[in-house]
Amino acid sequence: MLLKTIQTIKFSTAYKSVLSGVTLSLNTPNRIGEYGGRILYVEEGKRIKAIPLSIAGSISQLIITLLFGCAGLSFVIFFHGNNHAPIMGLPDFWLRVLLFISASATVITILFYFRLSWLIRLIEKIPAAERYIQYISVLDDFNAKLLLRLLSLSFLRYLVFVIQYILLLHVLDVKISWVEGFWIISILFLVLAIVPSFAIADLGIRGKFSIELLSFYSVNTVGIIGTTFGIWFINLFIPALAGSLLILSIKIFKTNN
Repeated sequence: MLLKTIQTIKFSTAYKSVLSGVTLSLNTPNRIGEYGGRILYVEEGKRIKAIPLSIAGSISQLIITLLFGCAGLSFVIFFHGNNHAPIMGLPDFWLRVLLFISASATVITILFYFRLSWLIRLIEKIPAAERYIQYISVLDDFNAKLLLRLLSLSFLRYLVFVIQYILLLHVLDVKISWVEGFWIISILFLVLAIVPSFAIADLGIRGKFSIELLSFYSVNTVGIIGTTFGIWFINLFIPALAGSLLILSIKIFKTNN
């Protein structure tokens, strides 16, 4: 849906590009290498234009993560703040500060998202950056309807991840209700979005914060760690392995040509 403004692409090809992106994201901070993997399947001459389109999709996912992360923090502060020890080692005051910062970032990101054309107008005013306008001008084709469709898809993707997490917690006998699990995992995703990390080292960070957040509801630390590993294995390791095979096949094909 993002690429159709510059190139018609089949769903199967788009699927391969996403898997390749996961592979190249493993050793880059905050998975920034994902963009490089995705553009491998874009036609020559259009690859640079595809990068801002991919970033727009990432911003859409970030907005959903921030929104539900703020809701999760609100749940913990206003409904469980007096019943538990500090969350992630943060007392109630600092949780409220984190909520305020996250809410502010959410509002700014939403405004930026629905006004992507502002970025073009801003860069146009920078003399040294004029030559890059042609690459980001594709963002001018994004209307509110398309942006809302992207947000709805990001929301569905987010639900898939959360439901995966809760189901695996239950399978590994971590006792937590669906409501509490949903909001706690939303906080976890918010933290993972904020903390700079490499995807290959993401497992350790996920494990640490998962234990910090979920230990208030269950003492089954082994189950929490097992869930963290399972989610990482399913959503990162397996796609990265598949993507590496696809990238290898591209290299072999080009070499033969």
